[in-house]
Amino acid sequence: MTIPTTDAFSPTGDAENLRETERARLRALVSADIDQAKRFHAPDFQLITPIGVALSKQDYMGAIASGQLKYLTWQPGDIAVRLYDGVAVLRYRAQLEVVFGGHKVPLSDYWHTDTYEDRDGHWMVVWSQATAIR
Repeated sequence: MTIPTTDAFSPTGDAENLRETERARLRALVSADIDQAKRFHAPDFQLITPIGVALSKQDYMGAIASGQLKYLTWQPGDIAVRLYDGVAVLRYRAQLEVVFGGHKVPLSDYWHTDTYEDRDGHWMVVWSQATAIR
């Protein structure tokens, strides 16, 4: 197991770049900018939703593009970053308001855990999981 260095937790450098990358990804998802959103998601991306459904990149992007899934609000709190050799894990609490299948889910709190990989010098999210906070 690779132990992250002290520098890995620095608020500057790669950790801060990853935080901004995640915020930019969220902005693209909320604005339903599919072309931009696709750039942040690896081809083998997988999302585990708060209800336990696994979605591929194609499924996820398709749901947003079709309007089946529409993010109204996605406000992340402080984003914690753990950096390893070519891999980063991000965790944060956020408030989300979404419309899914025509059903509005009111503003609620969720935990998010995202795993990024350095793919040819570009951070891409490969796994994402959201957990509802009751």
